[in-house]
Amino acid sequence: MSVTLFIEQLINGLQLGTMLFLMASGLTLVFGVMGLINLAHGSFYMVGAYATALATAATGSFFTGLVAGVLVAAAVGALVELIVIRRLYHRPHLDQVLATFALILIFSEGTRWLFGSSPLWLSPPQSLTGFVTLPGGARYPLYRLVIIGVGIAVAIGLYLLISRTRLGMRIRAGESDREMIGALGVNIARLYTLVFAMGAALAGLAGAMVGALQSVQVGMGEPVLILAFVVIVIGGIGSIKGALFGAVLVGVVDTLGRVFLPALFRNFMSPSEAAGVGAALAAMLIYILMAVILAFKPKGLFAANG
Repeated sequence: MSVTLFIEQLINGLQLGTMLFLMASGLTLVFGVMGLINLAHGSFYMVGAYATALATAATGSFFTGLVAGVLVAAAVGALVELIVIRRLYHRPHLDQVLATFALILIFSEGTRWLFGSSPLWLSPPQSLTGFVTLPGGARYPLYRLVIIGVGIAVAIGLYLLISRTRLGMRIRAGESDREMIGALGVNIARLYTLVFAMGAALAGLAGAMVGALQSVQVGMGEPVLILAFVVIVIGGIGSIKGALFGAVLVGVVDTLGRVFLPALFRNFMSPSEAAGVGAALAAMLIYILMAVILAFKPKGLFAANG
C-alpha cells in the first residue's frame, strides 16, 4: 500500500463523510427538536439533485442550479411538514415510520411519473473540473475537495446558528422543553416548519453536490439515508457535533475498508476469494463499528442530553 493511495482514499472518505454530515445533520436536527423519525429524508436528497439538474440544464449555470436545488428542497420540505408531518408529532413512532415510508413511495413514483426512469446527468462547473496535486504526485479532483469545504462551512454555520443566534436558542429550548417555550409565546408550529425545511434544505444540498459525481435517478436517496441513520446513532441522536464526528468516522471507515480489505485478504487467499470476502466484510464494517461503539456508549459518542 502506497502512502499516496492511502492519502487519496482518506480524502475520499472525508468527502463521503461531509456529504453524510449534510444528510445526518438535518435528520438529527428534526429528530432532536421534533422527536420525529423521518424516513422520507432521503427523498429531499433526491429532490435537491433533480431540481439542480433541471435548473442547470435550463439556465446553463451549475451555481444557479445549486441554489435552486436547495430552495426547492426546502420548499418541498415545508409543504410536506404542513400537509403531513404536522399530524404526526403526537402519534407513536410506528405511525411516523409508516407515514414517512409512504412518502418515500409517493416521491419515488411521482418523480418517475414526471421525469421517467432514465437518469439525468449533472456535471460540475468548468471552473471546478481541475485537479489538485497530492503529496506523492497523485492528482485529486478539485470538485471533491470543494464538497469537503462546503461540508465544513455548513458545520461551522450550524454551530454559529445554534449557539449564537436567537433562532438557535429557540431550537435548543425546543429540544429541552417545547411546552415551556410555547407558554413563553414562541410559535411552535412555525418553529417546527422552519426546522423541517432547514433539514430538507441540507439534504437537498447534499443531493445537489453529489449529483454531479453520479447519475441523478429515482431512489438515489434511500442508500444514503441508511448511512445517515448509522451516523446519527453512532454520533448521538439529536447532536449536531455527534453527526459531524459520526459522519467523518463512517465515511473514512467505509471508504478505507472497501479499498484495503480485499488487498489485505489477498495476502493469504486467492484473488477471487479475497475479493469476495473483503467486499462482504467491508459492507458490514460500519455496522460492526456501530455495534462496538454502542456497547461502550449506548447513547452514542455525543449524546444530546449528555
